[in-house]
Amino acid sequence: MVLDLNVSVREKNSVPIIDLEGEIDVYTYPKLSDALKLVFDKYPTVKDLIINLNNVRYIDSTGLGVIANGANQISKISNGYITIINATPQIRKIFDVSGLVSTNFYLFDNEDVALQNLANKSN
Repeated sequence: MVLDLNVSVREKNSVPIIDLEGEIDVYTYPKLSDALKLVFDKYPTVKDLIINLNNVRYIDSTGLGVIANGANQISKISNGYITIINATPQIRKIFDVSGLVSTNFYLFDNEDVALQNLANKSN
């Protein structure tokens, strides 16, 4: 059974936000890769990017790798970071165990807290 991944890109307070819904795995990762490419093309000097996992039920190592690659790209572009928001406890644990959180990721419970942190960081 293959489940789908719905992806949308929006902007709030000049920060691009990728909203995801479904599962991020070996079958659906190209949609996330395309969204990251779209953001990097539209915002060539992007410093911050939020990925909203509010409606993501599952992520496998392939999906984690795509996000890690995006984090490496944003780090090279502008010494920036990807902020992950609204991750379930199970998905949050995957990020924690991977060790990626201490490198190019921030994890926040919701969009408002993430945006406030990013605004404070840039001041």
